[in-house]
Formats: sequence, structure tokens, C-alpha cells
Amino acid sequence: MKAYCTGMDRLVDERMDLLEGRRVALVCHPASMNRLYTHSSVLLRERIGDRLACLMGPEHGFFGRAPAGEQINNDVHPEWRIPILSLYGDEENALTRFPQHADVVVFDLQDLAVRCYTYVHTLRRVMEAAAKHGLPMIVADRPAPFVARVDGPMLQEQFESIIAPVPAPLVYGMTPGETARWLCAVMAYDLDLTVVPARGYTRRTAPSAAWPDWTPPSPAIRSWACAVAYPATVYTEALPQLDCARSTNMAFRVLRAEWLDAAALTEALQARDLPGVLFAPYHDVDGPALPGVQMRVTDVTKYQPIATGVTWLYEIQRIHGAERIWRDERTRPDWFDRLMGTDRVRLMLQDGELPDVIAAEWAGERAEFMPQRAAALLYGD
Repeated sequence: MKAYCTGMDRLVDERMDLLEGRRVALVCHPASMNRLYTHSSVLLRERIGDRLACLMGPEHGFFGRAPAGEQINNDVHPEWRIPILSLYGDEENALTRFPQHADVVVFDLQDLAVRCYTYVHTLRRVMEAAAKHGLPMIVADRPAPFVARVDGPMLQEQFESIIAPVPAPLVYGMTPGETARWLCAVMAYDLDLTVVPARGYTRRTAPSAAWPDWTPPSPAIRSWACAVAYPATVYTEALPQLDCARSTNMAFRVLRAEWLDAAALTEALQARDLPGVLFAPYHDVDGPALPGVQMRVTDVTKYQPIATGVTWLYEIQRIHGAERIWRDERTRPDWFDRLMGTDRVRLMLQDGELPDVIAAEWAGERAEFMPQRAAALLYGD
């Protein structure tokens, strides 16, 4: 196998014909790094100079400094004096303006392959805008944590939103480039799309010394371990009585609460022998001394993140009572449903359904999606 490199490495080394004589709009963020830790905007600036005409940033911004959900204004690059358009805040304006600056759009975001992580919303909207304005689009591909795993419920149309933007399971098992290919097919976009694949990469490739060090694609996803834990505990956004240690280096890898029986919960979760994951009591070292349980993913290709998260909730309900989860005044059931893309998970949990029964229902929903996904894949096992 040839040495690993990102799609952006291959674009600037092998496919500059795609950019010949064209002004470029680049969608990127701080994690848009190549194999040698050079940012994609710098790579393109070195190669095409002033033809890098426009930058666009997703949630958290081009500079990656904005907290989750914070609206971001348009800006100007302090050195290059080119527009930095916000795709999270003044999105409609940005999607209208960037075709004025560019002849082609290049997309290079580090994604997780999790539907509620907003970069897939950004991908969809940029594809729609490029198709509308007749601009070719290039996706410089890169690995994502969940390319070998599909898990969670399919989106129900009435729950579509920025955190549920595509008709796929919550964990959908594709790189950004594969996702673009899939979207182009299922949405029937009239788009001149080119995906430049990563090299030296397979679906089951684990992070190694050949990869660049993890650069956080958003402030809380500080490590690969945080990234793979994220879909199992992201529902804490809707259940703030459960703390996922979001402001620490253990973000999304922990559930803690002052009332939690951590020993009993750890024992119950370990007894379930969930695939690809282990549990242990968590002892705070950098935050409030709350009882907690931590999760360690041992095999991301076996781990079922949404089923694991639902099992956490089921066992908390069994030990502490469902009212701890669903009758707390801080609970946001509507947000929980939007994150899940359906109300079925919440309703089945509230009815006391077993996690295996809940997971079996959504597994049956994927009959149409799985062949569509298979047609878009670029990498083997």
C-alpha cells in the first residue's frame, strides 16, 4: 500500500488541472491539515496565489474559535485580504456571495460521519449552491471515525433540521467524499462533482504514526477518543442533568451527575458486554467531583455508538427511575428527538423497551439506505 496522504495532498500534487485558470472558494476549518500539518488554505495559496479568492467556514468558524451554536459573522483574512464567509450565521448570504468570487469550490472539512454533527449540513448546502450556480465542486477526501459503522435510526422527514439534514442513519458510515457522492445520487443534484480520494487508506485503517496528529474539528472534539465517543453521549445536549464533561479532555467519554450511582451503572454496563467498548468508574481530576462512568472504545469497527448510548440511558432509568431523565425540568425532549431524527427512541425508552428491541427497529429501517451507501463507497476493508 502506498503511503497515506489526504485528498488535498493529491489535489495539489496530482490534480491541479482541476483548478487551472480558475478562482477557488475553499470550505475549510482548523482541522483541514495535510499529512505534513500544512493547512489546506496555505497549500492552495502557495500553488495558485490570488486565485484562492474566498474562504468559507462552517460551525465554529474558519478559525475554529466559536462555541457550539454561536452565530459567526463574515470576515476578511488578516494577511491575504480575501473574504471569509460564514456558513454558520449568515449562511444564506454566504451561499449567495461565494459564486461572485469563484469559478470552482473546494470542500475540505474533517467530519465524523455522524448526522447531527453539522458539517454534513454544510456539505449539503454547499453542494446545492454549487449546483444552483453551475459551479464545479471538488471534495478533497479524508478519513472519518465512523466509515466502517452504520448505526442509529433513520431520519423521519418531520424532524429534518440543521442537526438532521440528510436522509441517513444517525451514524452513516461514509467519508466526506463518499457522502458527497451519495448525496449527489439520492438528491439528484445537477452538479459537476469530483472527489479526490485519500491514498493508503481503507475502511478499517486505524490512526497511526502515518496520519497527522488529531486537530480538533470543533472545540469539544479534542481527540480521536472524544470523536468516537461523541454519538454515544451527544444526547446530553437535551438532558443537561447528565454531564458529558464537554469542557474537559474527556468530552463525550463520560457521563456524570451528583445523584448517579456510578458503581452500579458501571457494573450493569460491563455485564452487558457491549461490542467494542469497556466501562469504568470515572474520578474527576479537572472539574466538579461528580460520580461518573467513563467509556473506552476498544474497537471502532465493532462498537455500536447509538445502541451503546441508548443502553446507558436504559440502565440509568432502571437504576434511578425514568423520572430522573424525562421529568427533570431541564429536559428538552424536542431537542432529543431532533438529535435522534425521530421521536421513536424517546418514546420506546419511556415505555421501558429493551435496548436490543429499540436497535432492532432502526436496523429494519435501513433497507433502502444500505445499497445507496454501497454505491458511493470509495475504500475497501
